[in-house]
Amino acid sequence: METRKVQRLGPSTLAMTLPAEWASAHDVEKGDEVSLRLGGKGTLTVLPESVQSEESEAIIHAVDLDASSVERAIVAQYVLGRRIIHVDAGEEGSLTSSHINAVYNAETQLMGLGVVEETPERITIRCSVDPEDFTLDNLLERLESTGSTMRNEAVKALAHGNPDLAQRALNRERQANKIFVLLLRLIFTSFQNPNLARAVGLEDGFPLIGYRSIAKNLELTADNAEDIAEIALEADDHSLVVDESTMRRIREFTDQINEITEMAVGAAVDRDYDTAIEVRELYEEIGDREHDILHDLDEMTNESLLEVREVLVSLQHTGEYAVRNAEIATNLALNEESEHTTIK
Repeated sequence: METRKVQRLGPSTLAMTLPAEWASAHDVEKGDEVSLRLGGKGTLTVLPESVQSEESEAIIHAVDLDASSVERAIVAQYVLGRRIIHVDAGEEGSLTSSHINAVYNAETQLMGLGVVEETPERITIRCSVDPEDFTLDNLLERLESTGSTMRNEAVKALAHGNPDLAQRALNRERQANKIFVLLLRLIFTSFQNPNLARAVGLEDGFPLIGYRSIAKNLELTADNAEDIAEIALEADDHSLVVDESTMRRIREFTDQINEITEMAVGAAVDRDYDTAIEVRELYEEIGDREHDILHDLDEMTNESLLEVREVLVSLQHTGEYAVRNAEIATNLALNEESEHTTIK
C-alpha cells in the first residue's frame, strides 16, 4: 500500500498529490476534473471523469479460436462490462459459419446484447443494458424466484406424470442463466467503477463479494431444479415409482426447501440477522428428510430407487445452498449497526 502526505494549502483546505503512474494511465492532466466518492468505513475514492463516459470495447480475434471458444469469449467480455464487442477474422480472412453461429448463440443467452453491424470479416455486437435499470437486490430475488418456479414445476411434473410441466421448467433455465450472467456483469462493473454501486442499489462496494457468491449458489439451485425436470422427462410415465403418501412427503419437502431458499435471499437483501439464523434452524429441522424418505420406501428396482434418490439429493443440495446464502447474509447484517451489533 502506498502512502501520501496530506498538505495544507489554506486555512481550511487540505491537499494530496495523485500518483503520477495512475494519472498517466487514466490520462489525467493539470486542469482535468476527477470525481470523488465518499464510501463506508471512511473511504474516499478518486475516479477519472472518463470512467463515467467511456464506451468500453473489446476485439475478439476469431482466427485461432473454434466456435465454442468464441462464444465463451463473448460471454466473458459481456460479464466484464464491455459495451461493444467485435468478433474479427483478421485482415485476410472472413468469419466461418460456425463463428457466425457462435455470435448469434451468445446473443440469445445474454440480456441486452444485439448485433449492430456485420460484414464478412467482422461482427459487432453492442450491450444496451443500463445499470440504472436494475438493482442487484431485485435481480437476486428474480433469480431465486425463477429457480423456485422451476423446482415446483419439476416436482409437480413427477407427481402428475406431466412432461409438459417438466419441459416448462427446462425452458426457464435459459432465463435463469440470463439473470445470473447479468448479475455478474453488474457486480464486475460496480467493482471496477464504484460510482455504479449506488446505481445498482448499494451504498458501497462491500457487499459485492457476498452477492457474487449468492448469485452462484442460486444458479446452482436452478441447475438442481433442471436435474429434477430431466428425471421427470426420462422416467417411465414421467413419474416416480412411489405411493401417494411418499410423493406427498417429497412435495412437502420441496415446499420447505422453497421457504428457506427465499428466506435466505431476503435475509441478505434486508441485512436481517434474525432471519438468517431462522434459515439455519429450519434447515436443521429438515436435514434428515432425504434419509427418512429413502428409509421408508417400499422395495423397488435399483433404477427406480436411483431416480427417487436423485430427486431428494437435488432438493437436499438446494437446502445446503440456502444455508450458505444465510451465512453470507449473517456477514452482511453484522457489518451494520443493529440491536445485535455496535460498530465503533
